[in-house]
Amino acid sequence: MYKLIYYSLFCWIFLLVSCNNSKQESAEQPPATAQSDTTATARQVKTILFFGNSLTAGYGLDPSEAFPALIQERIDSLNLPYKVINAGNSGETTAGGNGRVDWVLRQPVDVFVLELGGNDGLRGIPVSETKKNLQSIIDKVRAKYPEAKIVLAGMQIPPNMGARYATDFRNIYPELARKNDITLIPFLLEGVGGEVKLNQRDGIHPTAEGHQILAENVWEVLKDVVS
Repeated sequence: MYKLIYYSLFCWIFLLVSCNNSKQESAEQPPATAQSDTTATARQVKTILFFGNSLTAGYGLDPSEAFPALIQERIDSLNLPYKVINAGNSGETTAGGNGRVDWVLRQPVDVFVLELGGNDGLRGIPVSETKKNLQSIIDKVRAKYPEAKIVLAGMQIPPNMGARYATDFRNIYPELARKNDITLIPFLLEGVGGEVKLNQRDGIHPTAEGHQILAENVWEVLKDVVS
């Protein structure tokens, strides 16, 4: 009789401990589905890479005031799954960018915003060379990331080098956009170029207020690319 009681008591205690251990293990190990969901969310974050010169880099300003950072703020405010990378390099020409882009493309890119050519124009580099270098950059992006969306920022220069040169230079961008079927920002400096109060003392690089306008010019086109 006593043996039966002790045996029943032992079984009851064993079952109680086993249940408690199971509950504890369940609490310590989150469901596999939750882990999978978290991983999936992390993978969904895409990269927008701004590849350009001092305009992209935000010359003379805090990086947070440059238009790529302002684009990130807009993206965050809309809860869009994109991370902005500023790969601007002050003084960069299209030739320099063509030599640097392979290194930049070592990181994954979903949207590539190409902003180069202004320094070529200011130096009077032949339009054919500028166009050739920009095409090479586009080709390298396409070869490395075929699914990446490419956005080309149009640029214009004053007629210092002559009206013909200025016109041919301006036409580089829409011609490349049509040829490669890529998205074009008609003129990055629209509303800012030539406006004294919106540029720093050198008359070339936008102020923080100027970059806010640049960000609007970019977003007007980019919003359809990331939507």
